[in-house]
Amino acid sequence: MLFGVATAGILVAMAMALTRALLGPTVYDRVLAVNTFGTKTVLLIAVLGFLTGRPEFLDLALVYALINFIGTIAVLKFFEFGDLGLTRRVEREAE
Repeated sequence: MLFGVATAGILVAMAMALTRALLGPTVYDRVLAVNTFGTKTVLLIAVLGFLTGRPEFLDLALVYALINFIGTIAVLKFFEFGDLGLTRRVEREAE
């Protein structure tokens, strides 16, 4: 019962983050909302793994958290600099 309420709370928080991602006035608001959505997804996977009695879901949640973190950093770097660094490296080598 208690974990069902926790699952419902996580789903509500995910819906709110998705709304912020769609309505966010800036790119950074949207990226933050997508990162929040990914974090809530990790929590949801962990809770569902506990509810179903499958502890290997925790491993999946950790992998998803790492992918979420790396993806967020990559997207923020792309929006900040316009690329992921390859063209700057090529330009420096050409000098």
